[in-house]
Amino acid sequence: MAPITEDRLHETAQETLSISVVDPDVEAAEQVAENLEHMGYVAFTATNPQTALDRLGTGQIRVVLAKTDLGTMTGLEFLERALEIDPGAYVILLSSSRSMEDAVNAIKAGAYDFLESPIHWTHLEQTLERLGEEFSRRAQIRDLEHRLLSHLDFHGIVGRSPAIVEVFERVQKISRHFTNVLIVGPTGSGKEVVAWALHNLSPVATERFAVCNCSALVDTLLESQLFGHVRGAFTGATETRPGLFEYANGGTVFLDEIGEMSLGMQAKLLRVIENREIQRVGSPEVRKVSVRLVAATNRDLRAEVMAGRFREDLFYRLTTLEIRVPGLVERIEDVPLLVQFFLKKYNHTYARNVHGLSRRAQALLLRYPWPGNVRELENVISSACLTTESDFIDVSDLPPHLQKPHPAAAELDDAWKPVSLDSLRRQHIARVLEFCAGNRLRAAQILGIGRTSLYRHFKREARLKARQEQEKSRESRA
Repeated sequence: MAPITEDRLHETAQETLSISVVDPDVEAAEQVAENLEHMGYVAFTATNPQTALDRLGTGQIRVVLAKTDLGTMTGLEFLERALEIDPGAYVILLSSSRSMEDAVNAIKAGAYDFLESPIHWTHLEQTLERLGEEFSRRAQIRDLEHRLLSHLDFHGIVGRSPAIVEVFERVQKISRHFTNVLIVGPTGSGKEVVAWALHNLSPVATERFAVCNCSALVDTLLESQLFGHVRGAFTGATETRPGLFEYANGGTVFLDEIGEMSLGMQAKLLRVIENREIQRVGSPEVRKVSVRLVAATNRDLRAEVMAGRFREDLFYRLTTLEIRVPGLVERIEDVPLLVQFFLKKYNHTYARNVHGLSRRAQALLLRYPWPGNVRELENVISSACLTTESDFIDVSDLPPHLQKPHPAAAELDDAWKPVSLDSLRRQHIARVLEFCAGNRLRAAQILGIGRTSLYRHFKREARLKARQEQEKSRESRA
């Protein structure tokens, strides 16, 4: 696709942006609209804020230029109602007040900008150009993400971050070999999806794939589930049934949460791995099986071995090949792509046509730590897609715990005090680095700067610290 020039981007912005001017003064509203049309934009006027809100609900308007005093309601009330109707709208408030507090409150409430009245036309033109370019780029990015989604969907694993691409590469390498694999990762990170990918890319992809959650069954039921039983083996065994290993003979058995398995069951599983044979419960007959075993756990099995809760010999049998699935917080840049993937899925499931998320909702999702990982994100999008009454999912459509500020952010607000930009930059970089557990490459990605820029920051800080120590040393000698 040919690159889009800045001139063409500006033309596209003017073509796509329609602006509603909301001002109780008819002459003032018409004058502003006329000036906007001279700039190349499509402009409408409304002296009644309700008229502007009704027009916003039809989808005709993308930008609203509104006075903070609208007679029947304040600018902030209008802003709140406008974003309820269309969370994707851009609202610019005009005020004769020069209060910084008013401006901050408006931006926090979701305003795109807060400008002084009477209008400084150069400033407004620059604001609209930035907004138009942002709007056009967002549309292009959404289009690209839709087209990229098919290329970045690796057998159900979606992402483009370095952490998940490494998983793609490892799955491709391992899948060709008919051997045991251990998948480790936090709960909800997508370990079963990785197991399916291993099976689908393996030489036995046409054979059966059997799944067993080891944490959901007591030992007696788990043994019967895995190895089968004969009639009369225990109370309730009214017929002979094969287990999962027989059912998936020639294919793959996936044992989820294997770290929850008791030591007794671990010994029986070890026999299957070593001898490739099973015994049904209540039967002396030994049956040969040929299966690929894929196990998954959210526990640290090495620590479990040290604690005596997991057999060392089974551990080494399982960890011949290991795949680590990162938590969502380790690949937070994949959230927008995953959102698109789940929106597509649940738009189809629920027969909806949700276009995306509002800017406020996107910001919340990117700040949230996602303790439940991809599964939690999927549940959030599924629920919001079902309940939203708009074309865009907004903050009010998200679960209550997501709408509340993160504790760390709340503490930061409570402890706020005026500081220099350099000091604020240092604090922010330190917080991000701490969040990334010292991983400078990951920190640079989150900060949106190059790794070399981050290294230059550390060098400057080191030189500053050295000078401060020298000054302290001279003062102490004096």
